[in-house]
Amino acid sequence: MPESNPSNRPKHWGMLVVLALIWGSSFILIKKALLVFSAGEVGALRIVTAATVLLPLAMPQLKRLQNKQLGYLLSIGFVGSFIPAFLFATAQTNLSSSLAGVINALTPLMVVTVGAFFFGTRITNRNALGLLIAFAGVGILVMAGSEGKGWAVFSSINLYGLLVVGATICYGLNVNIIKFRVQEIEAKVITAVSLMMVLPLAAIYLWGFTDFSFKLLHMEGSWIAAGYIAALGIIGTAAALVLFNTMVKLVTPVFASSVTYLVPMVALFWGVLDGESLFLFHYVGIFAVIMGVWLGNRKSKFPK
Repeated sequence: MPESNPSNRPKHWGMLVVLALIWGSSFILIKKALLVFSAGEVGALRIVTAATVLLPLAMPQLKRLQNKQLGYLLSIGFVGSFIPAFLFATAQTNLSSSLAGVINALTPLMVVTVGAFFFGTRITNRNALGLLIAFAGVGILVMAGSEGKGWAVFSSINLYGLLVVGATICYGLNVNIIKFRVQEIEAKVITAVSLMMVLPLAAIYLWGFTDFSFKLLHMEGSWIAAGYIAALGIIGTAAALVLFNTMVKLVTPVFASSVTYLVPMVALFWGVLDGESLFLFHYVGIFAVIMGVWLGNRKSKFPK
């Protein structure tokens, strides 16, 4: 059961703020890394660095886990880390970091939706209404181009936003697998072993099928960009996942999910600071997404 001791609240709020800062900053790190490396290279190196730093923790756990548990952890590695890493990097080749951070806020609604379709949980009328409003917001963000004023903003369609939606669906599936299939396994073990299981595929792709090595040796700014990705993997993936999974065990799901509202604010801050332009309909879409997520997640508790 989550702790209810008031003396622990400052600690919980501190964890929440740190997590929001880490995840909210991940989008600008992806953007900077993409100045040198391809989306595939960014996604693969993110997984390689995250998995490598947790490898000493993961290796001793293998003998303690059953084959069925390892199968679930492999699934978690793919839908919780591997696939989203590539989807986010690909999306941000044509989508601003700030808008990617906003669309990512759909995650808690995807948790509810995926749970209802595949794990037999109940979706309430409030969940459904929130989802509709949030998706309307995503539709506006996808339809709105990056230039123009008034209705001219809709002169171009940016379907790359749908890749972020796909990533949130993966996250929704990931949380439900953890909740209903491997709840008995420690959070840090889930994170470490699941990442280790997708490490070989990411490493083979990175070193065997990309120009990463050549760029690292010959392109100006490549080491700085690689540093951004390493920070993204070690802090934004490995450390953040351990922190979040630990926090879920200490606080209520409602409190833990409130990080969803803070991450877009951090992403927007970095995006605007980096010169990204937002127009009227972008703000309308952002408002709809945040309101939809708030409405759909308000006072709701994760199904037992």
